[in-house]
Amino acid sequence: MHLTHWQQRFEHWFRQHYRHDDAAHDLAHFRRVWNTARRLAEDEKVDELAILTACYFHDIISLAKNHPQRHQSSRLAAAKTQHILATDFADFPAERYATVMHAIEAHSYSGGITPQTSEARIVQDADRLEALGAIGLARVFAVAGALSIPLFDADDPFADRRTLDDRAFALDHFQSKLLRLPQTMQTAKGKALAQENARFLVQFMAKLSAELQGDGLALDECVLARFAPKDSPL
Repeated sequence: MHLTHWQQRFEHWFRQHYRHDDAAHDLAHFRRVWNTARRLAEDEKVDELAILTACYFHDIISLAKNHPQRHQSSRLAAAKTQHILATDFADFPAERYATVMHAIEAHSYSGGITPQTSEARIVQDADRLEALGAIGLARVFAVAGALSIPLFDADDPFADRRTLDDRAFALDHFQSKLLRLPQTMQTAKGKALAQENARFLVQFMAKLSAELQGDGLALDECVLARFAPKDSPL
């Protein structure tokens, strides 16, 4: 069965069965992760059906950022995915279950599972790329709004004199996680894309810093230099 047909079936299933209030983990997110994964998988000998499936179901369970069991989300998602495949997609090849489940389990940043297969590395990179760049920027503040988290600490926006806490200030998430992602990427293509997208986030931070200082026309060069992605000068 062609990948496009499987994708159509998965999307139909989600429209019928999936309800989620988190705008960062909707069907459009799954579709974007798959599109990115396809780009990362070009010229690679990988199981594309396993990658497609993992991309669509990796967040079938996604506990809220402030949930005490958030680090278990990917394991719970993998178990639920296997049940869904066995129940609602009986013709899905069972010999691919293990590859799919590991890719889902290993995609999570908070789960801390090292990917052991090419498929898992690609899915992890594709999902992490979604957290960077313009979409990642929008997601940070969408989640902050949903959790009623202030955008930033007006007195110390870049945590120069305090401990970073992205549960207290949305902007802290840039330093506590997002700007660290390029160094965690598993593929060469993924790392290059992550550095480019991280550069965009740093430029946003520099623009914000300049505006907070009363200069709406410039970028704060000190912020640019301080937070520039490693191996990728601004």
